[in-house]
Amino acid sequence: MRGRTAWAAAGGAAALVLTTATGAHAEGRGDIRVVKTVVNNGGNVIVGTSQTIRYPIDITVKDDSGVKGLAHVSTFSKTLLYTFADWNADSSCTKKSATTSVCRATMTIDPAWIAGSADIDTDRLAGVWQVNATVQANDGDYWISDDIADYKVKRAVRLPTVIAPEKVAKGATATVTGKLSRANWEDLKYHGFTGQQVKLQFRKKGAAHYGTVRTVTTGDAGKLSTRVTVTAAGSWRWYFPGTTTTSRKVSAGEALGLK
Repeated sequence: MRGRTAWAAAGGAAALVLTTATGAHAEGRGDIRVVKTVVNNGGNVIVGTSQTIRYPIDITVKDDSGVKGLAHVSTFSKTLLYTFADWNADSSCTKKSATTSVCRATMTIDPAWIAGSADIDTDRLAGVWQVNATVQANDGDYWISDDIADYKVKRAVRLPTVIAPEKVAKGATATVTGKLSRANWEDLKYHGFTGQQVKLQFRKKGAAHYGTVRTVTTGDAGKLSTRVTVTAAGSWRWYFPGTTTTSRKVSAGEALGLK
């Protein structure tokens, strides 16, 4: 994996160039087209420090002779043109009509690969990624499609909630603490994320929903701390909305009772 770079542009065949329905520049032969691409069922791809991530790229392809399948799929950082996602060339196509099929390629990200996959700080690869694909028809038509979908690959987050004491008299104060940390893909550890706004939320016992009480900014090493006046028993939690490069996170609710 060391030093691998992604294909940043399609090449190798140039019978025709145009803009497809998905807005991607492409080249190939015949009337085969990519008409839709969905990555990870429309969600972000969240990568931590240990768990291998597998996610689908579903490519809808159309040709008057029917669809043969996918010849190549790649995905990589849209700005830095590097990747640490692997496709093992396996794919499956589901026929929707005589002319249209949805073909699925499954990508794999193993955090243990990441640091050796590029000669840069790989944390910089978090953010917007794009998909390229070459598709084939039954009659020999093919299409090399660039940037058929954009999506986000984000660094995973940890965010616990701690309350002390666990029971107080009504009108007394309690301290809610926590720590916002995010995955570092270079050393495969979680490091504190400073200077981030995190919402403290409360749900009264018996209520259905949480509401935001205040917003707290993470300090040194991503630490959070605030004091609250307790007027009712219920659960407290932290909510971090995420950034372009870092996943959102809702901590587990911690109960605070009344004496």
